[in-house]
Amino acid sequence: MPTYAVDDPGDPRIADYVGLTDVALRRRTEPARGLFMAEGERVIRRAVEAGYRVRSVLLEDKWVAGLGDVLDGIDAPVYVAGQPLLEAVTGYPVHRGALAAMDRRPLPPVADLLAGARRVVVLEDLVNHTNVGAVFRSAAAMGVDAVLVTPRCADPLYRRSVKVSMGTVFQVPWTRIASWPGGLAELAAAGFTTAALALADDAVDLGELARVVPERLALLLGTEGDGLSRASSTAADVVVRIPMAGGVDSLNVAAAAAVALWATRPAEGT
Repeated sequence: MPTYAVDDPGDPRIADYVGLTDVALRRRTEPARGLFMAEGERVIRRAVEAGYRVRSVLLEDKWVAGLGDVLDGIDAPVYVAGQPLLEAVTGYPVHRGALAAMDRRPLPPVADLLAGARRVVVLEDLVNHTNVGAVFRSAAAMGVDAVLVTPRCADPLYRRSVKVSMGTVFQVPWTRIASWPGGLAELAAAGFTTAALALADDAVDLGELARVVPERLALLLGTEGDGLSRASSTAADVVVRIPMAGGVDSLNVAAAAAVALWATRPAEGT
């Protein structure tokens, strides 16, 4: 496994890693260039295990040995640099010491993901990458079959989303819905009961939904702050709320997702 020392932040070979903290720049350039970033040993391992192709790796020398088995199995250049150069290139201290530029895959059609699914999560217009990653981690832990994201939802493959998900974004099938709330019709056609998590006068308690969970269930989660759009909650089959105490009216969307997914998880052996 050959490695290549890098000592110039302007080296064109590491251009993929420039300005990782510039969210607006990365939102524009990463999907357009067909790449995403995996950060940290565990995340890089999960991406490789999931079959994503590595374009290149940039890491501190001390991380070479720990990732040796992964690096030996890839056909991509491995660049080694000190922490000052990593920070100069990326824009932040790379505490986990290892980054990999990976190729994206074409997103599958919604119908393909719904075909064999029983539990689906729909993320409507979430803008916080941390929340997106946290929802994916809960989805993986609770055995969700697929995640659908609306056109304006944050990118699940953005570096922060991937990092917070601990790489579980690579194991939960997901795709982007072409139109919303028009996509609700596709869920209905596939036999899904749609449950909107929202504060509404006609909302039922989550426990009521959990008592008799539909065979095919799609949970709809709305954007931070405003929550689900009125169009989505009105079109859903049922509106659900999580009972609160202590004068709290709602939870962070990622926390609400974890609670709702646990409550509606499939029974053992079904």
